[in-house]
Amino acid sequence: MNNKNNSLEKMASFCKRRGFAFPSSEIYGGLAAIYDYGHYGTLLKNNIRDAWWKHMVQLREDVYGLDSAIFMHPETWVASGHVEGFDDPRVDCQKCHQRMRADHILESFGIKADKAPLDFINKELEKLKKKKKIKCVNCGSTEITPAKQFSLMIKSNLGSPTDELSEENVVYLRPETCGGIYLEYKNMLDTVHPKLPFGIAQIGKAFRNEIVARQFIFRTREFEQMEMQYFLHPKEMKKNYEMWKDIRFKWYLNYGIPKNRLRWHKHEVLSHYASMAYDIEFEFSSLQGFKEIEGVHARGDWDLSQHGKYSGVDFTYTDEKTGEKFIPHIMETSAGLNRLFLMFIDSAYTEENVGGEKRVVLKLHKKLSPIKIAIFPLLRKKKELVNVGQKIHEEIRKKWMCEFDTTGSIGKRYRRQDEIGTPYCITVDFQTLDDNSVTVRERDTMKQERVKIENLEDYFLKKL
Repeated sequence: MNNKNNSLEKMASFCKRRGFAFPSSEIYGGLAAIYDYGHYGTLLKNNIRDAWWKHMVQLREDVYGLDSAIFMHPETWVASGHVEGFDDPRVDCQKCHQRMRADHILESFGIKADKAPLDFINKELEKLKKKKKIKCVNCGSTEITPAKQFSLMIKSNLGSPTDELSEENVVYLRPETCGGIYLEYKNMLDTVHPKLPFGIAQIGKAFRNEIVARQFIFRTREFEQMEMQYFLHPKEMKKNYEMWKDIRFKWYLNYGIPKNRLRWHKHEVLSHYASMAYDIEFEFSSLQGFKEIEGVHARGDWDLSQHGKYSGVDFTYTDEKTGEKFIPHIMETSAGLNRLFLMFIDSAYTEENVGGEKRVVLKLHKKLSPIKIAIFPLLRKKKELVNVGQKIHEEIRKKWMCEFDTTGSIGKRYRRQDEIGTPYCITVDFQTLDDNSVTVRERDTMKQERVKIENLEDYFLKKL
């Protein structure tokens, strides 16, 4: 059964040991909250990404794809309000200079501080300081500074790296991907000619200068978002909002996430542009509780109105049937690919007792598994078995991601594939040389059956 006592350190160690994720620049001591994805991690991440894209774009007639640039005109982020107000409250330890999130400190004492004004945060911090309840998480000192706003935007420039950073050449690494969707809304309207309601979806990198990022790949400074902005008539918001909530929740169930580990969280404090905001939360064993994995938000017409105001471009939509003119409202779904990666591993990671020994198995949905089929010759020294295995591998890999492995005993090879989530293993044994059949072993049940080599493709087409 799944181990609900898995620590984040255990998951990080597992991901590194099995080639899913590594600390970036590790040979130079690493770079905080930045991670690289190994062979199996890249395959898993791509499979999650492709599953999202298939359901959001390929299987729908009202959602279109986009891949916008990371760098955008800096006025983009002035119009969106990010330059002025995209920040978190930060405090520092005066002794060791450790940075901490002030709102997180208050929330640890049961004080709601999400999006709270800085004055409120500092008043509450002062009360706790007088009681000497606040201590540095690093050195234990009680000498903590007052909270101040810390911008999450990462600045860069498009001039020479040696040029002084000035307002003329400053650009920002985008803090979220939806900005590019708003900027290309009119071009999409003019080229693919969609009728309202319609959506624009994209997957891409985003960057945030996080104050504290110590939760493995759950909260990082460089990450990937999978976002869809759905443009509609304001009167249709409620109906479409409920529709998309249902669609997105069911997507997780379709890919094996247990319903009892998912829940909706309603935002009590809304952003100034939002009329409704819910998050889908997953119960992470590694993070010891429910955490946000996706947001479904009703954003109103604020985004297009702001970009229209700052750019001078008219974003008014004219209904061909009624002649009504209006700026479309936006319903957003936004998921973090890296968070979903951790969620699927957290949910799938299982430790079992098999014959008195511990078996670690990653019970991923078969569509998401990095490797679909592994092929093993029973003995690496037996050339006939190796040759047959290689021929099977050459054929099967044309349709599925496969591995060919001759190292170690069959038991050890099974265990390696179990740990990376491979659903099926094929063993070429001595019976194969007699009747042209192989043993196919299923990951979760460990059951085995004989299948003729010529029937393998049809067999896996039904299973995968």
